[in-house]
Amino acid sequence: MAKDKPRFAKTVNIKNRKASYEFEFIDKYVAGMQLMGTEIKSIRENLVNMQDAFCYFKKDELFVKQLHIAPYAQGGSHYNHLSDRERKLLLNKRELSKLSEKSKEKGLSIIPTRLFITDRGFAKLEIVLGRGKKLYDKRGSIKEKDVKRELERIKF
Repeated sequence: MAKDKPRFAKTVNIKNRKASYEFEFIDKYVAGMQLMGTEIKSIRENLVNMQDAFCYFKKDELFVKQLHIAPYAQGGSHYNHLSDRERKLLLNKRELSKLSEKSKEKGLSIIPTRLFITDRGFAKLEIVLGRGKKLYDKRGSIKEKDVKRELERIKF
């Protein structure tokens, strides 16, 4: 008899791989998120898509938008959450003021790069202050990645 895979993962580490290709990272922060009960259960099942997610300020508070957390299957109808609702990010005042000043500069944006669960069971979102790459920068990063891969092959 085969062992069943547990419904909830012990460790959750969801990454936004597209972000490192599209943006040059400047600063990195770890923020808590204000979630509903069914959202944390969906996160533990790895039902998250953060491909198009971005962060913005509304009245000196930071929110993440278009972070898709799929509805929880056993959540029922009226207890479940909206999958694409905006979620408040929890940072201290110093970090918020620093981020708001920097994000007002032209070309800088705040992008979520990683979603993980801590040892205490809290969902955290790693956000990055980044500048969009030009086409030639993207080509350069692809070239660097290929060279690195070739060097690794030669080593072994």
